[in-house]
Amino acid sequence: RPQMVLADKAYSSRANRAWLRNHHIKATIPIKADQAAHRRAKGSRGGRPPAFDPIAYKDRNAVERCFGQLKQHRGLATRYDKLAVRYQATTHIASIDHWLKRLT
Repeated sequence: RPQMVLADKAYSSRANRAWLRNHHIKATIPIKADQAAHRRAKGSRGGRPPAFDPIAYKDRNAVERCFGQLKQHRGLATRYDKLAVRYQATTHIASIDHWLKRLT
């Protein structure tokens, strides 16, 4: 089970945050502008904004770049491998390939 989830604004719904809270998983998800405006419009009844760690959120960029580099492999990008075990093996091979290219 993960200890923390880093996600973008698309996953900032109340239901997603509640599910993560019920499973004791910390969430670093920025809130959408309309959600923040709605909270401000409600005033003191709007509740306090959810916790957000901007330093941890910066790490999300590295993860997304890694996935972008892995998806240069056609099998990963198009998901030819339907079995999860084969897809995981393909991911490992692509990661090793990427690592070896960085060494040379």
